[in-house]
Amino acid sequence: MSGRPARLTGGARLAETLGSWRAALRIARREAKRARGRTTLVLAMIILPVLALSFIAVSVDMARLTPSEQMERRLGSADAELRMVGRGPVEQNSDGSGWTSGDRDQPLTAPVTTEHVAALLPEGSRVLAVRRWVPFSAWQGDRISDDITATAIDLTDPLGQGAARIHRGRAPATADEIAVNLAARRSLGVDLGDRVHAGDGTRTWTVVGVAELPEQLTPMVILHPAGAPTQTDPDEVFLADLPGPLTADTFRHLNRNGVVVTARVPAPPGKLPTYVDSRMSGMTVEAVSTGVLVGGLGLLEVVLLVGPAFAVGVRRRRRELALVAVAGGDAVQLRRVVLADGVVLGVVGAVTGIALGVAAAFAGRPLVEQFIFQQRFGGYRVWPAALVVIALVAVLAGVLAALAPAWTAARQDVVAGLAGRRTPPVHRRRWLAIGIALAAGGTVVAAIGAVVTSQPVILAGLVLGELGLVFATPTLVGLLARLGRFLPLAPRIAVRDASRNRASAAPAISAVMAAVAGSVALGLFLASDDARSDQRNRALLPERTVLVTTGGDPASDRPPALDQISGPARELLGADTIAPLVAAGCSPDFYACTITATMPPERACPWQPYEPLSAADQLRARADSRCQRIDDSPSGPYLRVAVDDGTTLRLLTGVAPADADAATATLRSGGAVITDARFLRDGRLDLRVEHGSETRPADLTTVPGHALHTGLGEHWLLLSPAAADQLGLVTRQIGWALHVQQPPDEQQQDELDAALRPLGSVGISVEQNRDYDDTRPLLLLLAAVSAVVTVGAAGIATGLAAAEGRADLSTLAAVGAGPGVRRLLSLCQAGLIAVLGSTLGIVAGLASALIVLAFTNRRYADSWPIEPPYPLVMPWLTLGVLVGVPLVAMLGAALFTRSRLPVERRLD
Repeated sequence: MSGRPARLTGGARLAETLGSWRAALRIARREAKRARGRTTLVLAMIILPVLALSFIAVSVDMARLTPSEQMERRLGSADAELRMVGRGPVEQNSDGSGWTSGDRDQPLTAPVTTEHVAALLPEGSRVLAVRRWVPFSAWQGDRISDDITATAIDLTDPLGQGAARIHRGRAPATADEIAVNLAARRSLGVDLGDRVHAGDGTRTWTVVGVAELPEQLTPMVILHPAGAPTQTDPDEVFLADLPGPLTADTFRHLNRNGVVVTARVPAPPGKLPTYVDSRMSGMTVEAVSTGVLVGGLGLLEVVLLVGPAFAVGVRRRRRELALVAVAGGDAVQLRRVVLADGVVLGVVGAVTGIALGVAAAFAGRPLVEQFIFQQRFGGYRVWPAALVVIALVAVLAGVLAALAPAWTAARQDVVAGLAGRRTPPVHRRRWLAIGIALAAGGTVVAAIGAVVTSQPVILAGLVLGELGLVFATPTLVGLLARLGRFLPLAPRIAVRDASRNRASAAPAISAVMAAVAGSVALGLFLASDDARSDQRNRALLPERTVLVTTGGDPASDRPPALDQISGPARELLGADTIAPLVAAGCSPDFYACTITATMPPERACPWQPYEPLSAADQLRARADSRCQRIDDSPSGPYLRVAVDDGTTLRLLTGVAPADADAATATLRSGGAVITDARFLRDGRLDLRVEHGSETRPADLTTVPGHALHTGLGEHWLLLSPAAADQLGLVTRQIGWALHVQQPPDEQQQDELDAALRPLGSVGISVEQNRDYDDTRPLLLLLAAVSAVVTVGAAGIATGLAAAEGRADLSTLAAVGAGPGVRRLLSLCQAGLIAVLGSTLGIVAGLASALIVLAFTNRRYADSWPIEPPYPLVMPWLTLGVLVGVPLVAMLGAALFTRSRLPVERRLD
């Protein structure tokens, strides 16, 4: 007889595997009930992301309307929606979402009336006009609100009754009545019976109802067609009620007369394809790849946070796993016992998270409709495919989190496990080698992604680099433990425990490192991009300059007089200087000509900014000193023209007093001042007036000139009155330039606008570039996310270490250690996780961001037209928060740790 066991057949092997998994799952279920604290911790970290993803998936699915829901929303009780797009024949697809008139395009020359549309329909048809995106402005307290849209429809007509939902009151029935939706009601601060005053002061409406169109929940009002403002190019459709069914002949007849038809019945087959909407429509391969990589980073974060709990569970079940081995269980079966913990908790977390996410999506639907999607959803439904994927990812997270502890359990010494002794950990150098290789490979991949401008490739490189650091973290913890001999008692024990229990300490450190690295890298890129945007979008006005200009034609609309504007300007804005703003134009049509200066040909860039150039020409263009301006046209920058004798110059340019005095002297000598020195030649400026006519040549003159450097994004050409006369120009005051003590905020601008509104239509211009794309809230959000992960990971690791190290605490108590030692030990354990993870994360985040920025700038260095590189700007706000987070984690661990040391009997 052979001593080797008989080889199992395929069916027997399958039965053995199923039986082994059945036993492992029973053991896992029993362990989950017994270790309720650890189970709750793992479930919480799995349920939260599953809940959030399920909520998003269900909300998105309800927001996507089915074709029947779209038709019901557009048509209501009507049979068809008609849109007149031309006077000639058109071809449309089946649902009317696309059409073409080919080469026979005959645009409309007159407004379309309901009578004209009704004449194209069978006898007995009824037609109702619906005008969308009607221009609307109204007084909102002391300011005019022009961000409210309007729809003109007669909701008292049976065809219009199904188009809107009336919450309170009734539909507008006359020209002076209006209905507001919930958002407009809050924005305008009105209710039933209140009056709404038009922004131009020409009419008022009485609020008679609170109603909404389901496709638009942003601030909107509904007007009766008789009370709607006139439009030159209205977005107008017609709802039609037909006496019979909509036939193919009716479709063709309407198409021949330039009418596009949308109906529940599809149009006859034509040449145009029908756009088929789907859940994945509009998503490119790059977007899907980016989403998968971001999801992978989130999965890795969950695995790293959950992993320590499974590692501690394996150490506390040493004897139980050893008994399984004694009873005949091999390494594969021991791994299954531990992996079954991940499967059970992953399934429970997935089911619970999905159930809570679906319930939250259904319960929070009205709020999500109103404030996020800003439209009403379709029916109550879920997205089964997405929920199945989310559930599988949750189970995968549980299995991956239990994978490393499962391999550790399979390698433990059975005798040591039966005796309750720890098996000295075996740390192989290959993990360090794998980590270094992955980190290096990720760096190369991220650099390639920066060169080819591919966001998924950059993210893939960052993911690989992060995985490399995760693999290398246990070795770093071991190296740090060698310094423990030089530390006091509590930190020495903390470092020793982290080294001995690397299976739980390393994932917690890696989780902190991953979160911090992502926040720092993204924060540095955002800060650098913000600085680059400031370079590209320079301020147009000095920070403390305010321009008050007429809102209409300067020939008919005069600005307020000085005594009329000085009071509100000084009282509301603290203006200390008020100067007239004078423009130049031609007669009789003020805006019929273009006034500019001529740049000497030898100073103009010979290459067009966006014309295709060969590689050699691009290099020559980049090396040419005349082509270094990124905002130039072939003839130089656009020049804004004003007429001044030196009174307004400093308000418009913001230059120093000495420069202003020199420029004023030039103006008073009959010259001109320009803010681009390239136009100046031998102290003189060549001015020209182009009349836009091939028969009339340009008017030319040369005057003394002076150049100023302002650093603003807008260039000025300031003409003296004498220079304007030489060119035959007429001058008109179009407003006032104010110098204020502090830049006015939005409320101050609204108050000034309200004070000047009775004097005529005016516009207020201030410099808004200082608030351009403020990234501080996003930087704070990134820091907050990292702080939560850092504190959470430190707390989890500290709590698990305290539960695992009760024997060591008993030893400390037995040898006379004071109660404060336990608090200090917890503080050191939390500090080790938070400080080491944050330090590694900051270094990794800065390094990855620097690599991406360096290679991105290298690509810009060879591009044409010239693009400014990304400057290196440290995200000090994010770094400041992250540096303080470990202190919070350490103090929290010390405060929430009981100081009484347990005294227990040691069995080993």
